[in-house]
Amino acid sequence: MKTVSPLHYSVPYIVARLVTLTYLILYAYNTRQRNLAVLRKHRNELNSEAVQQVLGIDELGAELLGVFRKRVEAVSNMIVRRVKVNRTREPQAMLDATGRKQYTDRNVVKNMPHDGREEDDVFFFKPDKSAYDRNNCISDDNLTKEYDLRGLKPDPYAQAAVNEADSAFADDHPNGTHWKDADGNWCYAAFLRWDGVERRVDVRRSRIVWDGRWLFAGVRK
Repeated sequence: MKTVSPLHYSVPYIVARLVTLTYLILYAYNTRQRNLAVLRKHRNELNSEAVQQVLGIDELGAELLGVFRKRVEAVSNMIVRRVKVNRTREPQAMLDATGRKQYTDRNVVKNMPHDGREEDDVFFFKPDKSAYDRNNCISDDNLTKEYDLRGLKPDPYAQAAVNEADSAFADDHPNGTHWKDADGNWCYAAFLRWDGVERRVDVRRSRIVWDGRWLFAGVRK
């Protein structure tokens, strides 16, 4: 079998791989610290004898590995962009700054959530195949589970900041996110290039399901 020397790879390729690896290591470390904090917080809720008995179960390792593998697989195929987010803008000003053609519901835009960190990593992910129906579509309810699986939450301001900083990003990576308004209705923001010509952003109430072309944007909880 023919092998390829690492020297044959381009410098940008190697740098991109190193950056991705660094993000994954930092993500794993931060997650580990949060999990240890949770265990310390709830340690008094668990009977020590029962804990020892559970630790002695032969199948426990395989069960934990299954959960861990599912989480790793969920986060290993993500695009990560770090951006500064201007939270002081009104939602309409935030959309205007992207320079895109807008197709929006004024009331949905006005009430977009804008809380969050001023600088953050934005993760763009593709849901697991099992989350889609037989028509290759995913509902907002199932999409929420995919966010939870990855330890992420929607942040339309952070998503918009990525698309503002890199207007071509959505050309090859159409990306969306969603949230519920005060009345419990699903709303969404979607960035894409329509018919290969028009760069646009849609912000509306959600009455449809998402098809398989979309990546979804989120930040760490």
